[in-house]
Amino acid sequence: MKVTKEQLKELIKNKLHKAGLKEDHADTAADILVFADERGIHSHGAMRVEYYAERIAKGGINATPDFQFEKTGPCTGVYHADGGSGFVAAKNAMDEAIAMAKESGVAIVGVKNMSHSGAISYFTHQAAEADLIGFSVCQSDPMVVPFGGAEPYYGTNPIAFAAPSSDGKKITLDMATTVQAWGKILYARSKNEPIPDTWAVDNNGEATTDPFKVNALLPIAGPKGYGLAMMVDVLSGILLGLPFGNKVSSMYDDLTAYRKLGQLHIVINPAFFTGLSEFKQDITQTMEDLNQIKPAPGFSKVLFPGQNNDMVIAEYQEKGIEIVDEIYDYLISDTIHNNKYDHKNPFAK
Repeated sequence: MKVTKEQLKELIKNKLHKAGLKEDHADTAADILVFADERGIHSHGAMRVEYYAERIAKGGINATPDFQFEKTGPCTGVYHADGGSGFVAAKNAMDEAIAMAKESGVAIVGVKNMSHSGAISYFTHQAAEADLIGFSVCQSDPMVVPFGGAEPYYGTNPIAFAAPSSDGKKITLDMATTVQAWGKILYARSKNEPIPDTWAVDNNGEATTDPFKVNALLPIAGPKGYGLAMMVDVLSGILLGLPFGNKVSSMYDDLTAYRKLGQLHIVINPAFFTGLSEFKQDITQTMEDLNQIKPAPGFSKVLFPGQNNDMVIAEYQEKGIEIVDEIYDYLISDTIHNNKYDHKNPFAK
């Protein structure tokens, strides 16, 4: 099923509002979910709506949070999310970081006691839109084996980065510290498609191509991904005094309870360093240089980070966003949720 960006946002917003979110919070959440889908990151888009709706309806996301921003220094702060929507809390916290970086040159803002915030490149894009460099990391479920281990300890613990260019484009990184994000497994399940044998392992610690047999994910590049996951956990968990490692709550364990997740935004103002105009021109030059690199066999062109997402956006603007029929049917239905996720293990089907 193909829908326009506007149609998809309205469907998601209505569902989350009916589940219990305030209308403006539902609008923000829908905007971030569509941000993922229109870039082809379907693992963090509409397919997650029913999970959020169930958690909201059961009280595991605070529908009326008392958001508070605590400025802790000239360029530091903590945004207290009070168990509320991670989408809204992370967006608001980035707004605070942007304002601070505009004045001080740099800002570091932690988000404390939030729920899941979706594709975190949305927040680094906020910074880039404001002519700033954005960097963001956040915690996630403990479902990744540490290098050399046979049971999960860290989450997929994503890292995002974005910087502005002189022609309006952005150079962007949004990656899990695993070979693939958990949402990619969920998307494979929704499509009943196999996964590569390098993504995950089963109950015996053996590589699997069956998304329904996944029992743990693998860190990217072995010890390197393991180290990056540790770094993210320190910055978005331990630094904020939050649960860390395998103490982070599962996405599915108890949908009546707040998750108490953490996220950290770092924003840098190029105007305090090399100068904004020069910086943006050099980013554009970097993009052009990369596109002109001789491609390897099997490739037609070297893309700069984030360029593939720009290409997907252009295609979807012309043809519409592809949504799995089952997900579309749910979005247009009167059903809030089907009680599919509560008290399941982290690898729930």
